[in-house]
Amino acid sequence: MLSWEEYMEALRCKRQGWSITAISRYLGRDRKTVRSYLSGKRVPGIRSMAPDVFSQFLPYCRLRLAEDPHLPAATLFDEVVELGYPGGYSTFTRALRRHQLRPLCTQCRGFGTAGGVSDAQRLDEAIRFDWLELPDPPAVWAGGNRAHVLVGSLTRSGRWRAVLAENADLPQLVEAMEQVMRRLGGTTEYWWFGSDSAEHFDTGNRMSPQFRHVARYYGARVQTRPDDEPEPATAGSINETIRAWWRGLPKDTALQHAQESLGRLAARMDATGTEALRALPSAPYPIWLCARRTVTDQGTVPFRGNFYGVPHHLAGAVVEVRRRLDQPFLSITTTAGAVIARYALAPAGAGRTVGEHSGAAIVLDRLPTNPASDRGGPGEIPPCRGRTPLPPSGEALAEAEALRGQSTAAAPCQVQTEQAVASERVPPQRDGGGGTAEGD
Repeated sequence: MLSWEEYMEALRCKRQGWSITAISRYLGRDRKTVRSYLSGKRVPGIRSMAPDVFSQFLPYCRLRLAEDPHLPAATLFDEVVELGYPGGYSTFTRALRRHQLRPLCTQCRGFGTAGGVSDAQRLDEAIRFDWLELPDPPAVWAGGNRAHVLVGSLTRSGRWRAVLAENADLPQLVEAMEQVMRRLGGTTEYWWFGSDSAEHFDTGNRMSPQFRHVARYYGARVQTRPDDEPEPATAGSINETIRAWWRGLPKDTALQHAQESLGRLAARMDATGTEALRALPSAPYPIWLCARRTVTDQGTVPFRGNFYGVPHHLAGAVVEVRRRLDQPFLSITTTAGAVIARYALAPAGAGRTVGEHSGAAIVLDRLPTNPASDRGGPGEIPPCRGRTPLPPSGEALAEAEALRGQSTAAAPCQVQTEQAVASERVPPQRDGGGGTAEGD
């Protein structure tokens, strides 16, 4: 940009017969700049706006990013350069941000990071999940010296359900959540977890990869409650109710009977009216449960109120019970993962002794070393494609052809412009007055 002082000086030099090249050297400005001001194309003191070369490529970029939100900017840049885009990469990416062309991915939005939910959404459309530990469970449960109860309550109506679990590990949490939501009649868009589930989140409140897949499977967004936030009064009331029920529970109560009693207690406390909940998937999330057991002297393995028979020579041995939530059978394995036998799953708490396994014993079949992760088989969650680019759709291809047509039509003008620029670069002839013979 030339200031008014520079413009007046350039105008004086031109009246004295100076060439454009001599004036530009004298002012320390580009020849094209000096020529544009002296020809009246630009006004001194006013910076001209560069033409927005991105505008004609805007529809194509919008189409491509709408159909593929994870399309890398470098890939899209290569595509528009092929279509005639003359700008640089940094200018291109600034234009993408300025026009806000990249939409949120509908498959993974809200699942990558916990939090970011307004208080109104959290209170009106959420299931709050909390673990409650109860002391001295009945010995027949074979679950250690603490009983774990997962309580799920609807934050708006206060309805709640609770499920007894063996521990608070991720597979047990997923199974308990599934049962709680089935008893509530569905799920909500948001899940709210207390600080007792912090092991499934990092210090930035981002979900672990496994738990992110769980939330994606049920179509939920997750938020954790900060440690300094006071606990809602309804949650404290529910916990006190469950503790009072626990103190009155007979010590010889079977696990299934205790679960039924807890369900009746929750149903009696239901408030009038229900919330509109989302439907759950037809099958539970396909995660592996794993529980270690010691084979009894009778050659049976206790699990969930039932007994599964194994060869008598295994009495006293430590084995593992493994099952996937979406499958109707379980496996008895060695601690190394070799399957001893498979059984049809008996109803929890039925008190059955299942003595015949389905098929012959399998000693070479091994389950995943980490039973909490399932990387194959029915029910696996397809991960978000991430950065695997999709090819252009038919609509995007049509827009690309239109851009190519515009580039072809502009080609003759571009050739003339290049010839004009080339002619400017011819060394001027010196005149006798110390200037040049080059014209304006």
